[in-house]
Amino acid sequence: MMIDFKNGVFSKLKQTQTAPDAIQDVLIPGEQIVGSYQAIRDYVVFTDKRIISCNVQGITGKKQDFTSMPYSKITVFSVETAGSLDLDSELELYFSGVGKVHFDFSGKCDIKAIGRYIAQAVL
Repeated sequence: MMIDFKNGVFSKLKQTQTAPDAIQDVLIPGEQIVGSYQAIRDYVVFTDKRIISCNVQGITGKKQDFTSMPYSKITVFSVETAGSLDLDSELELYFSGVGKVHFDFSGKCDIKAIGRYIAQAVL
């Protein structure tokens, strides 16, 4: 199932040291991973060219849906930093022709660095 862009929310993503091996199969030659974040089974990988979300399906998790969101299609984005009581940070992206995707990050996530990287890619 592809991301539902009407309700496109990925919540409680935590930063991981390495991206799952399956992501290597969808990268193009020379594409570099710059960040990897995991929910329970699903995950999101930021590369130097795009954001790739993976929806892991089925009991075994062998069926996976990869959605590619190129930075070049981002028209607007918003970064919300963590606070004193609310430790989660958020990233909201609007993609030309498809709509909004919302990511919730939990734990220690440098959301400002993600925002700077996206700004560099789209501005």
